[in-house]
Amino acid sequence: MTAKDYLSQAYRLDQRIDSKIEQVASLNDLATKCTATISGMPHNPSRSTSPMADTIDKIVDLQAEINRDIDRLVDLKREIMTVVKAVDNPEYQTLLEKRYLCFLHWAQIAVDMNYGIDNIFKLHKKALACVVVPEGVQ
Repeated sequence: MTAKDYLSQAYRLDQRIDSKIEQVASLNDLATKCTATISGMPHNPSRSTSPMADTIDKIVDLQAEINRDIDRLVDLKREIMTVVKAVDNPEYQTLLEKRYLCFLHWAQIAVDMNYGIDNIFKLHKKALACVVVPEGVQ
């Protein structure tokens, strides 16, 4: 795994968490729209008794999954922070933190660090060359 791939894991996990949060919001909207249908017809006893209960079960499961992902994201960010702190150059550290832990766009990093965008890209390449990916990471 390249240094860039390793450092980008947190961003990708953060994006998946955001996606799941949107899914929960969508399921919550569906749950509030659920209505009961009353019918005198017999029902299959193995069938769920309430569509709302099914939706709530899915919401709870998805929220538990989100919580596990958030725990993993916190651990991953802590691990990435340790790797970034191992880089000797403080300027490289700042750039790597802003990009891979704060998820800032290149233009914002350039403004924050008082560099042109081309120089930020050059600095980034040098910074990545100093990153040592932990062994056993795939």
